[in-house]
Amino acid sequence: MVLRGIAKVVSFFFHPLLMLTYMTVLLLIIQPFWFGVHQVSDKIPLLLAVFFSSFVIPGIAVLMMRFLGLVESMELRDKKERIGPYIVTAIFYLWLYINFRNDPSMPPPFSSFVLGTVIGLFLAFFINIFSKISAHAVGMGGLLGMVIILLGMGSFDPVFIPLGTWGSIQTTLGTLLLVFILIAGLVGTSRLLLKAHEAMDLYGGYMVGLAAQFLAFRLLML
Repeated sequence: MVLRGIAKVVSFFFHPLLMLTYMTVLLLIIQPFWFGVHQVSDKIPLLLAVFFSSFVIPGIAVLMMRFLGLVESMELRDKKERIGPYIVTAIFYLWLYINFRNDPSMPPPFSSFVLGTVIGLFLAFFINIFSKISAHAVGMGGLLGMVIILLGMGSFDPVFIPLGTWGSIQTTLGTLLLVFILIAGLVGTSRLLLKAHEAMDLYGGYMVGLAAQFLAFRLLML
């Protein structure tokens, strides 16, 4: 029971709809100058826009589907139940990408990473027709893909993670990649403990998330 409780907490905090927000925060920490700022707090409006468009609004839409009886639970255990939420979420994510892509103040790599989440979402939607792919794994794969791409772009400068009144922690992007790999494994283990997915659903999700980011980067940046 304790392990299942921990698995539920991990699944919530690393919910796939939160991944784009985490990616935005991470990019602001690693490369704030791309956005013309010095710290994350200088871009609160951007973070709020990403959070509401990629998490709150799609979440409310799924909640409405639950009340209307279109889905049996918010956990979306059956792959057929995921079709509607996938479509609604894809619309909002695509809208978000188009807005950022047409905004000259947004750095091209950021638009690429947003497009990666859109591609990953659409791929997961089509794969879900045949197999119940893990959306959690797709999200974590996308996060890992972003960090790997940043490393490939030569982002080797020290990373300072702000801790408010406690100052900051200095680390490297390579270390963060190792941390996120461990987190990805923790998320996958949690989904297995909750019997939400089989191992192949997770492996496929990681691969889709990674591939989507590399595809988006190739389309926009190369």
